[in-house]
Amino acid sequence: MELFELAKTLGQAIAADERMIAFAAAKAAYEADEELQKLSSEYQIQQLALGQEMAKTERDTLLLDTLQGRVDELYRLISERPSYKELLRTQQAVNDLMNQVNRTIETAITGEESRCTHDCSTCGGCH
Repeated sequence: MELFELAKTLGQAIAADERMIAFAAAKAAYEADEELQKLSSEYQIQQLALGQEMAKTERDTLLLDTLQGRVDELYRLISERPSYKELLRTQQAVNDLMNQVNRTIETAITGEESRCTHDCSTCGGCH
């Protein structure tokens, strides 16, 4: 089988994996969460305003404190939304899956098993 046919087959298998399907569903729920989208839009606007105020030579500290407080509150509200939490959880599962796939391919290419996950929490120490 040709290399690119194999890659296509691998891609199709990954797309059919339950972790990818769960991620797609979580992403759709995240995008459909109107309250979350409103919070995210306001968060971006407040972040922009905060950055603009920070860039000024003469800063309004009361305004900075107010903007930072609102940014912090919006971040808290966003991060507490179930659709946001599920998106993060499923994204991590997809990242883990892709890391496993890449390590498997690397092992097949080099003949050496890669032990480094680049996630020090899983590590027993560097080489």
